[in-house]
Amino acid sequence: MSLGIHYNKMTPPGAGTFDLYSYLKDPSVFDVSEGFVKRPTGTGIGIEVDEEMIRKVSKDCKAWRCLEFFGPGGEVREW
Repeated sequence: MSLGIHYNKMTPPGAGTFDLYSYLKDPSVFDVSEGFVKRPTGTGIGIEVDEEMIRKVSKDCKAWRCLEFFGPGGEVREW
């Protein structure tokens, strides 16, 4: 998951948008200060995931498909 990247916004109409903060109980762990994100200090990897939100969203979720981009010669380009 990433923050503010264009592919997070390519959801079907009415589906809402999800981003890095969407699944965190405390999104402030990724607050930017002077151009940097402070190292999380919580237990484990330092973040608390909102498991209830993940279950709710994933219930009717379709599998994500990597978008294909085509170069000038027709070659497939991807991430």
